[in-house]
Formats: sequence, structure tokens, C-alpha cells
Amino acid sequence: MDITTLIRVIEQTAPLDGAASWDHSGLQVASPHKDVQFLGVSLDPTPASVDKALSLGCDVLLTHHPLALSPKLPKVLDSYHSVLRSLFRKDVPLYAAHTSLDTNLKGPVAWLADELELTERQPLEALAHDPSRGFGLCGCLREALSAKTFLQKIATLVAAPTATISGKLPEKIQRVAYCTGSGASLLPLVKSSGADIYISGDIKYHAALDADICIIDVGHHSLEEEMMRRFSLLLAKTTQIKVTFVPSDSPFRPMASLL
Repeated sequence: MDITTLIRVIEQTAPLDGAASWDHSGLQVASPHKDVQFLGVSLDPTPASVDKALSLGCDVLLTHHPLALSPKLPKVLDSYHSVLRSLFRKDVPLYAAHTSLDTNLKGPVAWLADELELTERQPLEALAHDPSRGFGLCGCLREALSAKTFLQKIATLVAAPTATISGKLPEKIQRVAYCTGSGASLLPLVKSSGADIYISGDIKYHAALDADICIIDVGHHSLEEEMMRRFSLLLAKTTQIKVTFVPSDSPFRPMASLL
């Protein structure tokens, strides 16, 4: 498959017109190598993920997070330099579907809503030019669940051992909001959406303190790792090339595991 054709397929699910103005979704590293046969998909373009994909023989890489949110010279021997060096050595292009993927609520970002069978879905922050897309998702469970039952359900879907809960748990939960990755900026919209509970990652102390709603912080990695795994499965069905998902670990781990 030609690289331009593959990018068109990726952008059918992650259209660039949905990306945030501050984001750098799209081609990250160009390559003269145009014919691709083996796509590697991962959450982050870390040295470990990139080297693993290259060792498997991938000749094009797709990640969720961009290589860098602001242009910089590779003048320091850091992870940025390491990734560039690895890609250039093999002439492998890198593409990032970041907020362009996040805002397509009918795409892989909806995996948690699908597992919870949420109905009446709507974005928390709709795109101005397309109200059906946007950041964050809110919807209703088919029937209200007790807090304990809901938490037990969530524990089967996310990294429960490292998840935290802030705010008072409601007795019953029916309307659920969530945002993959960092979702603190959407908290005012969560409140106005009528959600009983909010699931996200990277919620800071004062944001949780002021939120006035129950929040489950599952970490930035948890929801997005599964999102990219499902994106890889989708691309395996819609392309004529081999696709593999390269798993990654959260950069955070419980201190207790080291004691």
C-alpha cells in the first residue's frame, strides 16, 4: 500500500479537521520509503515502542501522541533524538493521530462507551463546525447501577489498582461522562452535562477539590492504550497490509510494588 493511501485510511477515522489548534496530529517524520506493508500501532513514540516496532519489521508507525508538540532541534541526546535516529536509520515514517482521533466519538475513543452500552451519547465539548464530534463523551447506562456495581464493572475495563476516586460517590449511577487522557479542562462541562460520575486521567489535586462531582482518575495511559489497540484492529480490517499493536506500560507504577 502507498503511504498516502494509508494516511487517507487513517484520516477517515481521525480527520485532521477535528484536531485542536494547539495539536500536531498528522505526519511526524517523513520518509522516501513510500510502499508500506507492515504498520505498527502504539500509544507513544517512545524509544522502547519505536525500537520494538522496528524489530518486528514494521515499515510505518502510527502513534496517538505526537513526537513533539512544538518543533525543536535534535541537539540533545535524549529520547526525541533516539526516536529520530531509529526512524531515519530504517527510513520509516511516523504518523500521529492525536486529538484528531479523540474528537471522533464514533471511532475507537468510544470503546468505553461501547463496553458500558451508553445511550444518548453526546460530546462534552462539541466542535464548532461539527456538533457530532468533540472532546469527551457523555451518555446514559441502560439502567441505573449502584456505585459498587458500577465500580466493579469499571474495574474489569481499566487499570483499577492504580485508579483513584475523588468526591462523594452517588448512591446510583446512570449518566456517565469520560475523557481519555487529560480531562480536567472539561470538568465545568461535565457538571453541566448532568453526569453522575466522570472518568478520566491526570486530574490534579485542586481540580478534584473544586469539581463538586465524583471523579475516577484511571491515569492517562489506561483508556488510551486500549483505544489504540482497538484502532489497530480497525486498521487491520480496513487496509491490505499487516498491522500489529505494540503494547506499552504506564510510566507510573505503584511504589508498593518495589517494596
